[in-house]
Amino acid sequence: MGTRPKELAELLASVHAQTTAAARTVVVANGCAMPDLPPWVETVQLEENLGVTGGRNAALEHLSDMDLVLDLDDDGLLVSDDVFSTITALYAADARLGIVGFRIADETGVTQRRHVPRLRAGDSMRGGLVTGFLGGAHVLSVKMLQEVGHWPDAFFFAHEETDMAWRAIDADWRVRYAPQLLLQHPRTSPARHAFFYQVNARNRVYLARRHLPAVLVPVYLGVWVALTLARTRGLSGLRAWFGGFAEGWRTECGRRKPMRWRTVFRLARLGRPPVI
Repeated sequence: MGTRPKELAELLASVHAQTTAAARTVVVANGCAMPDLPPWVETVQLEENLGVTGGRNAALEHLSDMDLVLDLDDDGLLVSDDVFSTITALYAADARLGIVGFRIADETGVTQRRHVPRLRAGDSMRGGLVTGFLGGAHVLSVKMLQEVGHWPDAFFFAHEETDMAWRAIDADWRVRYAPQLLLQHPRTSPARHAFFYQVNARNRVYLARRHLPAVLVPVYLGVWVALTLARTRGLSGLRAWFGGFAEGWRTECGRRKPMRWRTVFRLARLGRPPVI
């Protein structure tokens, strides 16, 4: 969005320093002026801010001839120079690997618990198959995307990674958390976004409407209503959350395709049944 020129320049330098070069590098200007960039960087200019999902979809359309696409937040940094070679090896070893998620840590090396994609989040270095991934740094198989589709535009931001992961697992692709792949990223809170509570609730409803078997919809949403009441202290946050919850029911969220019960059990075996 054009607000982090120094961080973006440092990120691009860390991309260019990789021992295995990227085939193509693209920067999307999401409703902002395109900054000055190195000549080896391709650009996609969007006239308006289409959100995380719209911006990523524009990049995917631009990179449709690739095999793998790596998404990186513009304020992140690749600390190691062997990231791309590690990604290549992971996908070469598993033909059904659809998504690889990075470990995200701040400049002191600390990974926030919410950045570990499993319920038991005490050990950020424990990798393996998971049910979700982080938006800040992840790799997508283009072959998988051709089967399951791109990002859900209606989400704008929040929980779009869960939407993608559920679709991938339902189509028998695997999602792997690879903590050896590190993105250094400043410590943040999702509530820094002014409309966090609204879109958080709205997109929870979108997830349930799009993907859950009918019997699980009230269970999933009931759990999140209870958690929100327990966790949110301010009345303004609660008002925004329940406003978003209502918006999730009355607005269009895309095609409904409930996941198979086999997928529900698979998610449960991986440690996160789709009611939490």
